[in-house]
Amino acid sequence: MEKLAGSFKWQSHDHGMLQSCITEEVDQTQSESDGFVFCQQPVELLGEESSKCEISVILESISLTGEDLNIQVQYVLYRRFALDVSSFPFSVEDAKLHSLQLLPIHESGASVTAKEGDTTKQEFLSLFCFFSLPHVAYLYTINNLVKLISTYQYSERSQQAVLTPQFLHVITSNNLQCFTVRCSAVAARNQDPYIDTTLKACPPVSLDVCTLRMQLFIGLKAISHFKHHIIILTKADSEDFLEKKTLKRRLLYRKTDNTKPKAPPESEPGWNLYIVNTTSTLQLYREMVDYSKTYENVRTESCIHLLSEAHLLVRTALMDPALKDLDEKEPLLAAFHESCALLGDCYSRFDTKDFHLALPYYKMSSLSISDILKRVTFEDKTQKYEKGFIFYLHHSLYEDIDEKLNEDVAAKVLQIFHRAEPNQIPHILCSPCMKNVCPEMAMEYLELIEKMAPSFLVTLVKASVALKKGDRDRCKKELDSQAEMKLVCGFIREPRLLKQHIKGQMFPTELALYLKETRPGFLLASLLALHENNKMELEEAGSYIKMLSGKNEDAVPQLLVDFWEALLVACTQEEVAQKLHFKLATQYIWRLSRKELPDTEPLKTTEDLINSCSDYGLIFSWIIFMMSLVPLPDWNSCDDLSKLQSLLCSPSFRISSILPFVKNIPEDSISGLSIHVLCDTCLRQHEAAIDKLLDRCPEAVIPYAQHELRDEHQALWWIKLLPELCKRTRHVGENYPVFLSSLQETLSVIATALELRDFLNVLPEDGNAAFFLPHLLQCSRRLVT
Repeated sequence: MEKLAGSFKWQSHDHGMLQSCITEEVDQTQSESDGFVFCQQPVELLGEESSKCEISVILESISLTGEDLNIQVQYVLYRRFALDVSSFPFSVEDAKLHSLQLLPIHESGASVTAKEGDTTKQEFLSLFCFFSLPHVAYLYTINNLVKLISTYQYSERSQQAVLTPQFLHVITSNNLQCFTVRCSAVAARNQDPYIDTTLKACPPVSLDVCTLRMQLFIGLKAISHFKHHIIILTKADSEDFLEKKTLKRRLLYRKTDNTKPKAPPESEPGWNLYIVNTTSTLQLYREMVDYSKTYENVRTESCIHLLSEAHLLVRTALMDPALKDLDEKEPLLAAFHESCALLGDCYSRFDTKDFHLALPYYKMSSLSISDILKRVTFEDKTQKYEKGFIFYLHHSLYEDIDEKLNEDVAAKVLQIFHRAEPNQIPHILCSPCMKNVCPEMAMEYLELIEKMAPSFLVTLVKASVALKKGDRDRCKKELDSQAEMKLVCGFIREPRLLKQHIKGQMFPTELALYLKETRPGFLLASLLALHENNKMELEEAGSYIKMLSGKNEDAVPQLLVDFWEALLVACTQEEVAQKLHFKLATQYIWRLSRKELPDTEPLKTTEDLINSCSDYGLIFSWIIFMMSLVPLPDWNSCDDLSKLQSLLCSPSFRISSILPFVKNIPEDSISGLSIHVLCDTCLRQHEAAIDKLLDRCPEAVIPYAQHELRDEHQALWWIKLLPELCKRTRHVGENYPVFLSSLQETLSVIATALELRDFLNVLPEDGNAAFFLPHLLQCSRRLVT
């Protein structure tokens, strides 16, 4: 029985102190009984399951400060190796663990060492665990998830192995071997969780490992590494030379060596120390790229594999925290961009299942669309374009990029899509990149598509192209050929017909400007459809319409007010409705306070809004009466006024949100007074409303009271209104007849509502009996009846 166990401890002081324990065990129990050999099976436990290994770890404090730190053990990995009984003969030596290593990968430029007392803090990006047996090795990533990422099968028996961020170096009895590793692929994904998207890409961690180099040494005994150097120790004697001669024969014929041991040499064996400089990243990268060209037209996957290895090689070098010199970084960045372009070429030209990777790799290459078109396209008109290239070109032209293709390149794009995906041409023509396309050629292709598959989108694109040609009559003809509500569906499919983004800023198109001038209602319906289909946000629509109307950010054009009104009619979300209430009310108030008229004629009247939207309520009768008293010159802003009044009359309107703005409307006019009284009424401040009416518009007091002083507010007839009217009729003045008439009406209402005794109690003590007698008789007759 032979047993070998080892443990490594790694401490991180990133957030407190974390103690992790990685335990590997080689445990083979051979019990020979009656000619049988019993072997344990290999076991692998990852993450939390590794605590089931039943190996206890006892921690001992070695702190120099003498303080007791709260340290805990966390099991992350357990693996037990067993003999491979499938190959015979076998030896216990085949299951011995000879190399074990923890490798941290630091984030580029983020590796920081700071002393806090006696504690050193170092931030890293990823941690890897590597261990090797004579014939096989395993590489694990240890982060939030413990996972086996690579398995290495050696062609001959290994003696020691050492892992670096770029390579795995292994020594056998006479060879120094070098393998690729996948550490940078794991670290890149830990650094950027969104790396596998349409914007970025990285070769997969599961990529097969490769043997890069193999170099002959005699009598290899030990290996180590320092930065870009490999340090090896050899022991050369006469037996090593004999072993070198018979190496080939021993590999072909596997049998037991029965030769008698030789007598020890007369002299001591020679020890040699070698320092081997590893090949520079750029040189090895160039060799791998050149070698990949031999597979371009023969073995597609091999070509992609080699370029992926070269890409990872450069990516690893760029992630080195020690890389700070700009002169060293620039050629690596150039190689990185080149490798991305080469991988993009592979995925765009070859028929592979991962053709979609052409898009992110080309994006990472920093090449323009024109540059990539030159790389991929040829003069041969019969050239077949693979899915990867079409996928890249299609998505790139859909995005908001600043590049403008010249007329020749734009024509080439149309030819490519005409052969590959003709139904995409209407969408392609909407791209800002295609601004310089020849209108005659674009119209020619659109007419061909319309003959095969007519659609509302094709009609709209033809109208847009006609405007580029300066043919407004052709544009009008195209728009008149379809119903407007059907054409709105075309804008939903392609919003870029109305708005485009250039250098991150949104601009209206020439077609949008034409529609604003000739068909504002159709444009408004289209913008509303975009918002309802999540193609345009509310604030985005505001900025767009201001730009479309040539207004600055502070000004609000009438077209935007029309949009808010139309959106409120179609709105079903309470939160959005309240935002629109506020926007509309404040805009109405702003124009009323400045006596400013709309810049264009409103598309909807107050009656239209009341009939189509519950958010605009019926205007109260006492407000209509008040407005009938207004002379004509005070009706300059009657549309804004009536819409504001209707909005405030809606039960769903929250009056408190606009009170600070209402103060800007003066009360010296009937129209302004109606707004202030309406706000008091909405706030249930009826007494304040009555005072304002008695002071400035006593004619409206009775219509107001008849409409508002009901139910729980009915008592205000005799508690508030009657005393006020009695007080004001004692003084003869300009409004005396109005007050007297209002008092008569008030007494009639009170006589109908109260009992005789209560009615007598509310009458003034100094009143004229003859004046009140008819109302007393009215009250008495009601009781007798």
